[in-house]
Amino acid sequence: MTDFDGSIWRIAVSLINWIIIFGALIYIPFRRSPAAAQGWMILFFFLPWAALLIYLALGHAEHPRWRKRRIRQLPGVLGRALGDLSLDQRGGCENLAPRHRMASNLIRNIGRLPCLAGNSIELDADYNRVVDRIAADIDRATHHAHVMFYILQNDEAGNKVLSALERAARRGVKCRLLIDAMGSRGHRSAIARRLQGTGVEMNIILPLSFWNRATRADLRNHRKIVVVDGLIGWVGSQNMHRIEYEPKSFYREVMARVTGPVVLELQAVFIGDWYLESEEDIGSPELMPHGDGAPAGTAMAQVLPTGPDYPEGGVDVLFTDLIHTAREKVVLATPYFIPNEPLLQAMRTAVSKGVSVTLFVTSTTNSFLIDHAQQSYYDELMSSGVEVMLYRERFLHAKHLSIDDDIAIVGSANMDRRSFELNSEVTLVVYDKALVEQLRRIERDYCGKSHRLDPERWEQRGFFVKLSENVMRLISPLL
Repeated sequence: MTDFDGSIWRIAVSLINWIIIFGALIYIPFRRSPAAAQGWMILFFFLPWAALLIYLALGHAEHPRWRKRRIRQLPGVLGRALGDLSLDQRGGCENLAPRHRMASNLIRNIGRLPCLAGNSIELDADYNRVVDRIAADIDRATHHAHVMFYILQNDEAGNKVLSALERAARRGVKCRLLIDAMGSRGHRSAIARRLQGTGVEMNIILPLSFWNRATRADLRNHRKIVVVDGLIGWVGSQNMHRIEYEPKSFYREVMARVTGPVVLELQAVFIGDWYLESEEDIGSPELMPHGDGAPAGTAMAQVLPTGPDYPEGGVDVLFTDLIHTAREKVVLATPYFIPNEPLLQAMRTAVSKGVSVTLFVTSTTNSFLIDHAQQSYYDELMSSGVEVMLYRERFLHAKHLSIDDDIAIVGSANMDRRSFELNSEVTLVVYDKALVEQLRRIERDYCGKSHRLDPERWEQRGFFVKLSENVMRLISPLL
């Protein structure tokens, strides 16, 4: 190649680079938050070719056309599943405080599910006991058992649940299982082979495809739901794998065991997800028993499903709204904290109003990028008066939020963009002082196993640590 040819080639490459950058400048900000647009533009400016490939694969939080067609049918599927389960016919939550009624209306408008009275809810933070209790509930099933996990592994924990499903199927119980293709990768094929011929029906959520039925690797179903006979439900943060998920990484979780009408909302979410994967509408009155009329308990509760399948809003809208309504105390727990600006502003505003705000995060996550991205927010949080607690005993994978003494939120959603925009999540919202006290006991246990960040000592961390945090924060909207 001559020098002239080399010069032409370098000019052509440079021109294409600038075309990519200017094209991104025109296209990227369209229908995207300023923070996300900024993160993408930084990536395009420094690595245009790599950014283009990543954007083509991951840049749109949208499902393929065939999936969107099913999503358009989802409201009808949910409506038929819910039947007469409505605010008026189930006693409703008319006794909610005015600020709670507004939150309940918000949840109903986003997730299409009403507030229901007469529930009994128990929190369980003992990892191995939760596995045993779920298996025991399935062993008592007489009509059906529905199980959905982002991660289900064919290990000692997963085996207990799978074995319970197999035993139930042999008794004539209708058993259905949903597991996410990416979350359960490495185990899904073995589980499918294991369940062949057992009577347990299984669907893989969003299996990867690259041609006419293309799916996105980053749009995942992150929910954890168990429903037994339409009478018992489980929801929360815990996947179904052994407690030591990674070497020397022992998980700390919180799950809610639910009885009462709100179980039927978990059932409706499962029915909707089953339809999206199989195009089979399994909704029937037999799956939605209304019991004998006697309330299971006194708690008022509501289920909020969110994600690309529910385009009316994300779970961050609820978190932000509830923090703004707080009068005395807010406690948040999450393994991944990469907030958007409205959530961050809500926390700062709450402190300014005199509200005590505490954030529990795991001391180190399983990702270098996320570690440094979320650490970049600690200075700002502490300077505004938020108490930042680093949980040290285990990997704190629990995800919950408590507001004052009367609202508890437990679910699958982290406090990051992935849970706010990309993942399908499920959140249980409970308006009940007794449940908040259960959550407070868990939070007090966290305190004894956490280290409170000191602003002055935190400021003394090294220059390169701060530099890494700043860089990761710039691209945090993409994480």
